Amino acid sequence: MIERLKSLLGKLETRTLALLLALAGAPWLFLAVADEVVEGETAAIDRALLLALRTPGRPDDPLGPRWLEEAMRDLTALGGFTVLTLATIVAAVLLVFHRRRREAAVFAATVILAQISANWLKTFYGRERPDLVAHGGYVYSHSFPSGHSAMAAAVFLTLATVVASVEPRRRTKALIYALAVGLVVAVGVSRVYLGVHWPTDVLGGWALGTGWALVGWLVLSLGRRPR
Repeated sequence: MIERLKSLLGKLETRTLALLLALAGAPWLFLAVADEVVEGETAAIDRALLLALRTPGRPDDPLGPRWLEEAMRDLTALGGFTVLTLATIVAAVLLVFHRRRREAAVFAATVILAQISANWLKTFYGRERPDLVAHGGYVYSHSFPSGHSAMAAAVFLTLATVVASVEPRRRTKALIYALAVGLVVAVGVSRVYLGVHWPTDVLGGWALGTGWALVGWLVLSLGRRPR
């Protein structure tokens, strides 16, 4: 038991310790946002940000041309259940094919746990969807946290971690993470633009999904053999 503990501590490099700090910060951020939402403290800023993306005096009309609204629908689909499920299955199969069974298992488990937690938290908080503007997409569940934002963060950030782990060049690693973060931000912004989520729903979703991605990252880091 002592030897195993020493081995585990030996793997806690500076990067892993930073991950632990970030992992502690993600649930803190989520709970802080959730607490403000429950107390109604975010109502004013939520309304202001949501209406800022609408034509003044016309809450049913998002800012910008029609093609921008259609582009936002395309972006929001990247965080949808169908797209992310297909992406998860394809990525897991490819990882297994390349004999990366452990990475495939961690990736799949992270996505599944993120989905379960997002659904449970939606039911737990029971926040209603925005009623100030017309919805630019079909909705059928509660509002907080944003499932699209949470799942986009969990899937894209975890997948970026797996892909970057086999890439030796730092610039390429940075590009992989930048693309993943860009997708996560785009999905979250599209949810507010389409009027289907309050901004704090998206912030809570990002915190939740990032927390699960950090868990997956930590598990992969601890299990990676030192060079």
